[in-house]
Amino acid sequence: MRYTAEPAFVLHTRPWRETSLLVEVLSQNHGRIGLVARGVQGAKKQLLRAALQPLQWIRFEAVQMGELARLTAAEALDAAPRLSGDGMLAGFYLNELTLRLAPRNDPLPDLFAAYEQARARLGGDVSPGWTLRRFERDLLDALGFGFDWHHDGDGAAIDPAARYRLDPEHGPRRLLSDRGRADRSGAATGQALLALADDRLPSADDLAGLRRAMRGVLAHHLGPRGLKSWELLTELARVAPRTKPTREHGIEG
Repeated sequence: MRYTAEPAFVLHTRPWRETSLLVEVLSQNHGRIGLVARGVQGAKKQLLRAALQPLQWIRFEAVQMGELARLTAAEALDAAPRLSGDGMLAGFYLNELTLRLAPRNDPLPDLFAAYEQARARLGGDVSPGWTLRRFERDLLDALGFGFDWHHDGDGAAIDPAARYRLDPEHGPRRLLSDRGRADRSGAATGQALLALADDRLPSADDLAGLRRAMRGVLAHHLGPRGLKSWELLTELARVAPRTKPTREHGIEG
């Protein structure tokens, strides 16, 4: 198969052999694709290497050869967002989550659109945590794992005053008022779920609750191997407990 003028976002790049790169991209028409970029070291290939950096929007040419495709050309279509601090961590998480859950060579136009929107928001003034919760919602929808955020798993309307745990298979489950603290710690308020459903920015506390609740769903789909970004964020919170910027912005997993 030949890919011609295919738009894509770069998710991950790593060295391969002495002069080549292995690149994972999320393409507009063919889903996640693994590429081999041969002989990209050296001054003459500087523009190509720059185009293959994570978060970069590119247009590429390649030929599918087994599991991986051989890259023949690529060009950057814009300037990737210049991120730092929480934004940089959010970008790392965005790419890793997409890389882990998006299947290879399966067209997912809704996921491509959600990624494009999340990338643009990371380069703007939107809270990184809110950007990630919206992307998680849209990613689950695109993969067929999403919920009806206005109703619980039994079909009852979400109560803004209640608390809910997100069951990965059945959706929101209302918690009884006498549930223990351990059960409630991974729950979100109904108000938070409705805000996510209607794309309204929730309060800081509700945003933190959404983060905890969504992590349980994502962990279910990821399997026993979690995300490196979760480990990194946990370590950062441990070594810098006084500032905890990732907690304040709802990024930490």
